[in-house]
Amino acid sequence: MNIRLHYIIYCLLLLCCCGITAHAQDAQQGITVTGKVTDKEGKGIHGVSVTEVDADKRIIRGVSTDVDGNFAIRISNVKNKLAFSIIGFQDVEGMAINSRRTFNVSLQPGSKSMEEVIVVAQKKIDNGMLPVSDRNMTVAAAKINAKDMEEMQAASIDQALQGRVSGVDIAANSGDPGAGMQIRIRGTSSINSSNDPLIVVDGMPYETQIPTDFNFGTADDQGYASLLNIAPSDIKDITILKDAAATAVWGSRAANGVLVINTKRGAKGKPVLSYTFKGSLSAKPQAIPMLNGYQYATLVQEAYMNRNGVPLNTQTVNEFKYDPNDPYWYKNYSNNTDWIKAISRLGTIQDHNISMTGGGDKARYYASLGYFSQVGVTKGTDMKRISTRINLDYNVSDRLRFRTDLSFAYTNNSRNFVNSKDGQDNIRSIAYTKMPNMGIYEYDEYGNLTPNYFSPAVNIQGQYPNTYNPVAMANSAENRIITQRVIPKFNIQYNLKPGVWMATMDVQFDISGTKNKQFLPQIATGRPWTEAVVNQAYDGDNDGFNVQTKTAVVYTPKFKNDDHSLVALANLMTYDNKSISYQAQTSNTPSSDLQDPSVPSRVNGANSNLSATTKQTRTAGALINAQYGYKDRYMFNVGIRGDANSRLAPNNRYGLFPSLSTRWRISGEPFMQHTNKWLDELSLRLSYGQSGNAPKNDYTYYNKYSNFDWNYLDESGIYSANMKLNNLKWETVIGQNLGVNLAMLKNRVIVDVEVYRNRTRDLFFYNLQTAGINGYSKVDMNVGTMDNQGWELSINTVPYKNKKWLVEFNFNISRNENMIREISEYYPIEKGNISTNGQYKTYMQVNNPFGSFYGFRYKGVYKDLSETVAHNEKGGAITTPSGQPVYMRFNYPATDYVFQPGDAKYEDVNHDGTIDYRDIVYLGNSNPMFTGGFGLNVGYGNLRLSSFFSFRYKYNIVNATEMKSTSMYSYDNQSTTVLQRWRKEGDVTNVPRALFQTGYNWLGSDRYVENGSFLRFRTVTLRYTLEKRLTDKLHIKSLSSYLTVENLFTWTKYTGQDPEVSLRGSDPFRVATDNSMTPPVKTITLGLTASF
Repeated sequence: MNIRLHYIIYCLLLLCCCGITAHAQDAQQGITVTGKVTDKEGKGIHGVSVTEVDADKRIIRGVSTDVDGNFAIRISNVKNKLAFSIIGFQDVEGMAINSRRTFNVSLQPGSKSMEEVIVVAQKKIDNGMLPVSDRNMTVAAAKINAKDMEEMQAASIDQALQGRVSGVDIAANSGDPGAGMQIRIRGTSSINSSNDPLIVVDGMPYETQIPTDFNFGTADDQGYASLLNIAPSDIKDITILKDAAATAVWGSRAANGVLVINTKRGAKGKPVLSYTFKGSLSAKPQAIPMLNGYQYATLVQEAYMNRNGVPLNTQTVNEFKYDPNDPYWYKNYSNNTDWIKAISRLGTIQDHNISMTGGGDKARYYASLGYFSQVGVTKGTDMKRISTRINLDYNVSDRLRFRTDLSFAYTNNSRNFVNSKDGQDNIRSIAYTKMPNMGIYEYDEYGNLTPNYFSPAVNIQGQYPNTYNPVAMANSAENRIITQRVIPKFNIQYNLKPGVWMATMDVQFDISGTKNKQFLPQIATGRPWTEAVVNQAYDGDNDGFNVQTKTAVVYTPKFKNDDHSLVALANLMTYDNKSISYQAQTSNTPSSDLQDPSVPSRVNGANSNLSATTKQTRTAGALINAQYGYKDRYMFNVGIRGDANSRLAPNNRYGLFPSLSTRWRISGEPFMQHTNKWLDELSLRLSYGQSGNAPKNDYTYYNKYSNFDWNYLDESGIYSANMKLNNLKWETVIGQNLGVNLAMLKNRVIVDVEVYRNRTRDLFFYNLQTAGINGYSKVDMNVGTMDNQGWELSINTVPYKNKKWLVEFNFNISRNENMIREISEYYPIEKGNISTNGQYKTYMQVNNPFGSFYGFRYKGVYKDLSETVAHNEKGGAITTPSGQPVYMRFNYPATDYVFQPGDAKYEDVNHDGTIDYRDIVYLGNSNPMFTGGFGLNVGYGNLRLSSFFSFRYKYNIVNATEMKSTSMYSYDNQSTTVLQRWRKEGDVTNVPRALFQTGYNWLGSDRYVENGSFLRFRTVTLRYTLEKRLTDKLHIKSLSSYLTVENLFTWTKYTGQDPEVSLRGSDPFRVATDNSMTPPVKTITLGLTASF
C-alpha cells in the first residue's frame, strides 16, 4: 500500500478529532437541575423525555421522569435549553436554563398518538436512487432488516442472507475465514462475465472486483469475499433489486441484480453508547472415514497383485518394508496417521463492536469501531478485521444539508497455500489422499522422534505438488491477503423550492491497498534446495483509487388534490477507477526466515518474475426516472438510463437501458370496498426493463503490442498481440416481470408472488477460434443468447399476537430455469476427455442449461466372467463369426481394453459391445431447481426464540472427493467404502476391484454424481432482554444476551462432506464439484448487547 493512502487516512482522522475537540472546549462544569412534569390536572407524568439541547438543537444529554413525574438532570452548559416530550402530549422546547435550578412543567394533550406514529412510519424500499414507499413499488424488490440477523456470527453480511430472500441463491465457496460467497439473483445471466450483483452502499456503487491481471483474489476456489470490508454491525438494512425494471436505473453493471445497503445513521436523541460482543466456538468438520495404515498397505498390495499377477516386492519398496532392523523406514512408515484430524482444530471467533449515536435537529451522528477475529477449523487459516465508520448529518438550514461519511477497514486474511487455481490440490484434498502409514514428524536413523516435519523429497506417492506433508504446509507455508480500504463520502442537499425541487450532489473517494504475500518453505515440500519450489517468495500489491460522483435533481410537485402524485428524478453519475498492480516472485532464498522476494536467489533465474500493470476504467451514466400515481390506485414508473464505458470502442461505447413498470391497487377500487375489513392490500404489477454488462477486460479496442521472450543480435522482436475489437458491444439483459402483492388481516398475512423471464443477448464469448492466416488465433465477440425464467413465492405471517405472546412465521421459495438459446459456432462447445479416468464431458449446447455435464451410466461391477459378455439390443449375447462370445471392451479400437471380472460395469447404450463416446448420456446440471428458506420466531415477554432453515433442491454435484478416495488406482489413501470392494469371482458389490494404474474403474459416470438437495437448520437463537425496571437500577438503557447455534443439522442424502457446493470459478464449462474444501461448520455463539 503506498504512502499516499496513509496520509489521507491520517488527515481525515485528524480532521474528525479536531471537530470533536472543538465541541469539547465549549463544555462547562455541570450543575444539577430538578423539577416535575405534570398534566393539565396536576398529575405527574411518567416517562417524559427531558433533554438538554444546545443552540444547534443538538441533544447533549437526557433523562426520563419517574412514576411521579419528577426528574433530575445534570447540565453541562447553562446557556443551553431544556426540552420535554412524550407521545400523547405536545412537546415543550426552548426553556432557557441560565440561573434557574427548578422547572415545573405542565404538558398539554397533543394529537400525536401511538397509532398515528405507526401509520406515518411507512416502510420504504430504497433502490439507491429514489426512495418509494413499499406499498407503491412497481418493481420486484425485497428488503431485509439487518437487525433480524444480528445474532448470527458472520464475517460479511451475505453469509447471513442465505435462504432469506426469494430469488436470491447464496452458497458458500468454502468454510474458511474470508472465503467468498456465490450470490445469484434469478440465476446465471452470463457465461463469461461476472454473475455477481452490483453492490450499492449508501447510494453509491461499491467496488468489489479485483483487476483480472492480479490473480491473488481468485487464487483458488474459495474466491474473495466482496463484502468483507463492511462490518455487518454497521448495516441498517439491505434492499435486493431483482427485476430488470428495478436494476435498469443502475444501467451498466446491474445486469445481475443489485444489493442496496444502507448503513446506520444518527437519530435525534441523547447520546447512546452501545456495545456488542459475540464469542463463538466452531466444531471440527465431520470427516469422511479413511483407511488406517494396515488397511491401506493391504489395499496397495492387492491392487498391485490384480494388475501384475504377482505381489508387491516389499523388500524393494521401503514404504512397505516394515523391517524393525531398519529403524528410519520402519518408524517413519509404520503409523496410523489421521491426516484430516491432524490439520483440523476447534475454531474460535470473537466480534466486538462499540458505537455511539445521537444528535438534535441540527446535527446527528453515528460512529462505530469494530474488531473481528476468527481462527479457522483448518490449520493455517484465520482472519482479523478492524473497522470504523463515522456518519455525520448536519442541517445548516431548512434548505441546506450536509452529510459526510467516512469508513475504514483493515483486513488480514490467512489462507492455506494452494499451488493451482482449480482447488484440486487444496490442503484438505491432499490430507484425504495422503498415505496413512506415514508419520507427521520425522524419526532419525536411530528411530528417535525429532521435532522436524517428515517431508521427503519423493516417495511412492510422488512429489510436490501432487503430494506433500499437509501439516507442514498448514503450519509453515504462508498465503496472506492484507487489505486496507478507506472511503470518504460527501453529500450536499439543497432544497431549491422546499417540498418541490431538491438538488443533491455526492462525491465518493475509494482508496484501497491490497497485498498478497506468499511463501513456500523447503520443509513444506521437501524438495532439493536448488529447485524453484523451495523457499518460493511472492509479493503482490494492488493499489486502487476510485472517484465517483452523483448529481441529482428531484421534483415532487404539489397538486390541488390528493388524486395525483408525482416524483421525478434526473441524475448524472461518473466513475473513474485506476489500479496499479505490482508483482514480484523469486525462489531459493538462503533461509526460510528470508521471505521477501527482494532477497537474492541462490540460483540464477530461479522462477523469478517482476511485473507491473496500470489500468484505468471510466464510465458515465445519466438517468431520467419518474413515478406517477393516480388516486393511490394506479402507479406508473418510467425511466431511461444512458451509459458510456471506456472498455468499449467509441462506436459502441454508449448504451441505453429503458424501464417501464406499473402497479394497479385492486383493493383500492370501489368494487372492493366490501373487503376492507379483512383485505389490506391486493396489487398487480407489470414491469419491463433492460440493463447491461460491459466487457471484463480493458483496452480491448486498442491494437496492443508485445515483445518476444527471445533475442536476436541483442534485440527483441515486437509483434501485434491482439486483434483490435471495434465491434464488441454491450451484453444486455432484457427482463419482464409479473407480480402480485397480497396483505390481509391487518397485515398479519403478507404474500408476494413473482413470475419473470430474463433474456441475455449478445453474450460475451472470449477467445473464439479464428483462422491463423490473419496473424491472430483468437478473438472476442458478442454471439450468444441465454434465458432465465421462473417464479418466486414469499409468505410472512403473524399467526398469534397479544400483549405477551408473539408468533411469526416466514417462508420463501423460488424456481429458476436456465437455458442456453444461442452460442457461436466458433466457440469450443465441449471440454473433457471421457477416455480418461476421472473426467466428465461438459457441453455447451443450445436448449440445455448452463452447467450441464455428461458421462457414462454406472451399472455396478462384473461379478464374474459370464457377466462381461456383450449383449445386443434384444438381450442376446454377441458372438464372433466362429461363435465365440465377444467380451465388453473400452474405447475399441483406440484403447481396446477388455473388461475383467471385478471391473466397473457401464451401460452399453447402443449395444455394440464397446464403451465409448457413443454411450455418453446427459447426467445433470448444477443449477438447483428450488431454493428458499423458512423461519419461526416465538416471543414471550422479554424472551424470544427464533429459528431459520434454508434449502436447495434437486441439483447435481460431482463428488470428486469420493472419486479420488474410491478409485484404488494409485498409492493414494482411500475411504473405508473400499472395504466393500470386489475381491473374488462371485462377489456381489457396487465397488470395483483394486487395480493399480490400469483399467477404467473410475470413469466420469453417474456413480460420482449425487443429488445435492438439502435442508439445513441454519440458525436457532434464544434471546433474553432485561426488563426496563432492572436496567434503570443498573443505570443502563438496555441489556440483552443470547445463545445462537448455526448449522445445527443438515438433512441430505449427499455422501460427501457437505452438499453446499457452488459453481465456483470462472471456467465457462464449470460444474458444481466437491473438491474437499472446508465445509460450513457447526458454530455456537454467545452474544451480549448493552446500551448506555
